[in-house]
Amino acid sequence: MAESVEVGRRVRLPRGAERPIRVFINGMEQREGTDYSVRGHEIVFSRPLVKERVSGGRWIAMTLGLFGSYGRNEIVDVHFRRGGRTQVISDAEVLAD
Repeated sequence: MAESVEVGRRVRLPRGAERPIRVFINGMEQREGTDYSVRGHEIVFSRPLVKERVSGGRWIAMTLGLFGSYGRNEIVDVHFRRGGRTQVISDAEVLAD
């Protein structure tokens, strides 16, 4: 079975990112001030984010369709403006605290 571990609370915004900034975890929009805040060039979440850690053997089995994935795995997507255009970071890297 896969293990879920806390990986951190921060996601770095790229240079030049401007508001509006919209943040989603597993497709669910998060609320600024409640779920996260923007501090400088980072998004800081109010709680730790969790990623699934999968062993090499289990990853191969999942790839072959032998097993599904049952652990908790939070995917962070960030929408922001830069240079007058909306851009998206999909599955943003979560930084350790």
